[in-house]
Amino acid sequence: MLTDRETAIFEAGIKLGALYHQWVGTPISRKSAASVETAIEQAVILQPFVEEITVRLNRDLMTENTFGYSELSGLMFEVEIVTRVGFAYCRACLSPCETYPLMKVVECHEIPPVSRN
Repeated sequence: MLTDRETAIFEAGIKLGALYHQWVGTPISRKSAASVETAIEQAVILQPFVEEITVRLNRDLMTENTFGYSELSGLMFEVEIVTRVGFAYCRACLSPCETYPLMKVVECHEIPPVSRN
């Protein structure tokens, strides 16, 4: 049986992995980047255990092809997510690390329930 902390970590990782694989390759431009950031946030926040998510896309990496757009790549992502299971919280991120989009757990903690005497 997994602890709430372990489940919160798993949920953060699975959400980031799904986000990455779902959105990479999406046609994007500097003009549409803000609406894509919002769309990703609004889609992911609907999922179970997600408390917060922030998505920022690096517009400097968006170069236009012949048709006026580029494709979203993993190196463009700056994502931070917070998941909660029970009283356990996990903060994880997806961000570029040199030439690779790295997903990592930033912190995990548990907030004990308040006793009501």
